[in-house]
Amino acid sequence: MLDSLTFLFEKLFIFSNLNLFKSLWQEEEEEECAVRCPALRRGDLLEVQRTLFVHYGIYLGENRVAHLMPDIMPVLTNNKQLIQSVVTNKRLILGCIYKNASIRVDSIEDFAYGAPVLVNDMDMKMKCQALANEDVARRAERLIGAIPYSLLWYNCEHFVTYCRYGTPVSQQTERFCNSLKSVIRDQRSVALSVVLGVMYTICFGLAPSTTLPTFLIPFTLWMAG
Repeated sequence: MLDSLTFLFEKLFIFSNLNLFKSLWQEEEEEECAVRCPALRRGDLLEVQRTLFVHYGIYLGENRVAHLMPDIMPVLTNNKQLIQSVVTNKRLILGCIYKNASIRVDSIEDFAYGAPVLVNDMDMKMKCQALANEDVARRAERLIGAIPYSLLWYNCEHFVTYCRYGTPVSQQTERFCNSLKSVIRDQRSVALSVVLGVMYTICFGLAPSTTLPTFLIPFTLWMAG
């Protein structure tokens, strides 16, 4: 039951960040854009806007960035050349859904994917002080390779905050959970769940599979609100 709820919340997290005015499924053979960022130091925390989310990485020097990247390609092929090619938005989203990811090293251009790069912007948002830059880079390098992935509990933001601050946190996840709390606490959600439950029962008839959710979901929302 807990695994099912986690799966549902992760998919809600994807769609809650969805920008309907962007074409996510077009082929991403876009013109390469210059990455606009100041002089970088090894261990800097980089962030870019990447389709649904803000994406994060750790600069390793020599134009290389370590970042936790969801990718469906390793599930489909063992061809290292295809896997190492730049991860398109389609590959990224399918990797999120399939929960397959790795910490990989790419050029800044491939990491940024044409978006401007912010450097150490999170330093102003975090309560704890950043570690020494060399320690940050070494932490990132030790973690390179396949890694368990969860959109809510261990994503690219958890990776970089662990490397730079010593504690894995995700402000994007926290914002989503706070939004979810607001929905649950809104008593209109209870009324809506009752209406949907009654409609579901009318359409599919009285049965445990229809009556139990009709009762349990509004009751849970009412108690949690």
